[in-house]
Amino acid sequence: MLFKFRPLMATAAKVRATPAVAASTAAAELDEHVHYKHTDACHHLRWTAKESYEYMYARPWSRVVDFYADLVRAGAGAAGLAKLFGKDEKDYTLDTTEEKNYLTPSEKQTATISSKDRGGRWERVTFKIVLSYHGGSFDGWQKQPGLNTVQGLVEKHLGQFVDERKAKQLEARSLPIEGCAIVAGRTDKGVTALQQVCSFYTWRKDVKYGDIKHAINEAAPDKLKPLHVLEVAREFHPNFSAKWRRYMYIFPLDEDAKLILEEEHSSKVLENYDHNIKPQSFDVAKVDKILKKLAGKTLSYKMFARDTQASRSVGPPTECFMFHSRAAVAKLYSANEDYKEGMRVMCFELVANRFLRKMVRVLVATAIREAAAGAGEDALLNLMDATDRRATAPPAPPEGLCLVDVGYEDFSKQRCFIVD
Repeated sequence: MLFKFRPLMATAAKVRATPAVAASTAAAELDEHVHYKHTDACHHLRWTAKESYEYMYARPWSRVVDFYADLVRAGAGAAGLAKLFGKDEKDYTLDTTEEKNYLTPSEKQTATISSKDRGGRWERVTFKIVLSYHGGSFDGWQKQPGLNTVQGLVEKHLGQFVDERKAKQLEARSLPIEGCAIVAGRTDKGVTALQQVCSFYTWRKDVKYGDIKHAINEAAPDKLKPLHVLEVAREFHPNFSAKWRRYMYIFPLDEDAKLILEEEHSSKVLENYDHNIKPQSFDVAKVDKILKKLAGKTLSYKMFARDTQASRSVGPPTECFMFHSRAAVAKLYSANEDYKEGMRVMCFELVANRFLRKMVRVLVATAIREAAAGAGEDALLNLMDATDRRATAPPAPPEGLCLVDVGYEDFSKQRCFIVD
């Protein structure tokens, strides 16, 4: 299935400048916009970083933002996505009936020592909290001064459950009495989460699950919703105990897009090859084939990461194992009466043991760019060996990204939305 693009946004006309100013400006632009030199057969058809960025941000993202807002408001968690793919919500409902065992063999042996023979942190109570929040309503997860973040809001409302000793320590340091929420994975501004996982601990024994749920629920009604609260073993860590994370990216397709036969797309690519004209369509099925090549492999995704620390830009810290990577067309419906007909979108479903910063967004943008250029199915695999991150496309907008859920049991494809 192929779709036709709208033209890329036109660039503003440049004002005539003096030779000296023009020369310095040209030199600055040369430094800022040096393009990676691809050497494959379709290098002349590949969008530049600017062209890719403009195309991605020209999509009707407000429809996707509204869709995510409706999901968070409904409080169905990951199950809310089932209708997009014609699935039964009951098969994806959050399991709240059983307490999982998050201990490794070495931790199990250590845990056999009774807590009464220990003191301090072994006597504290740890709670696992599953949250749903709308990315468009917050400045990301991580607490930052002067910003409306999810962590800042959650910790503020957990302050009422802090034990007396910690409260006195905070008061002595002239700090607000707040709880400490440890998260499975931080999300950027604009990124929604349907089943984010965080933990909170206290030495108080009188704290009940319902009290925590009620407190967080009052923080930002319809924008931040606690789905489940459960007491877990002290060794539980939302990040380190997790075995996989699942992300969904919803990419709006043109409302006036016309279906193009595969033969017609092939002829367009050949025509573009002769006249050096950038392609005007991409094949959704081709995007899916490109993504499928990543599944079942441990690979270094350093070329697809952004804003990472130098120590985490080389070696094992860049390696991720991709359990599942697919793309498919779906119909996006909204509660807004103006959009009852629905909008065609392309959904990306990615499941891995971990993800690097902005990795999903770069993978989405690069997969679309490569499919449009007519690259082979190994396009993303070939880019793993690139020498510069400019070889990949700029990150797709955060509004399309959603952290679906986090898994603490072995991954099962039965819970995937996009399958053959």
